Amino acid sequence: MKARGLEYARPRVHKGRVEAFSDGVVAILITIMVLELKLPNGEDWSALAQILPRLCSYVLSFVFLGIYWSNHHHLLQATERVSGGVLWANLHLLFWLSLVPFATEWVGETHSAPLPTALYGALLLLSGIAYYILQLTIIRRQGAGSRLRAALGRDFKGKLSPFGYAAAIPLAFVSPRISEAIYVAIALIWLVPDPRIETKLD
Repeated sequence: MKARGLEYARPRVHKGRVEAFSDGVVAILITIMVLELKLPNGEDWSALAQILPRLCSYVLSFVFLGIYWSNHHHLLQATERVSGGVLWANLHLLFWLSLVPFATEWVGETHSAPLPTALYGALLLLSGIAYYILQLTIIRRQGAGSRLRAALGRDFKGKLSPFGYAAAIPLAFVSPRISEAIYVAIALIWLVPDPRIETKLD
């Protein structure tokens, strides 16, 4: 666009600000979850056992947030330019992640009752879908020669996880323990280091 002989460039969004904002949100979510942990009402093992469900749900949610934080970092490292679509896709992901403390507290408070456990799985599923949308938005922004597309390849883990969550949601009404086992298994799969993006960047 030109005005009085001067040419104005469209303002660019720096990916560093997006990464810093996202890091701050994840840090706040972890802080909220740990503050929800109550001290044992006593000083023996039985008192600790009373808060064990909340502690287990906290650990699982902490791992999932850590996985998203780590992968999100690598995702933005492979991102060359940030557009408005990328910003909204990123906010979409952060919205679902922001509900993790709520779901974590409900699961822990109800000792893994069917509905809270199913809702927890639905939240993980929606977060996974939001992350996939963010990936696609970045790839489309970068074009056919996207380094991110080349680094992701077939993305086996990314495609397997939603099916696991989708199966765990109805199974929660049959046996919440089965659903929780699926959540843990998926978390363990993602804990295995995935050097695809780092290797491509190197």
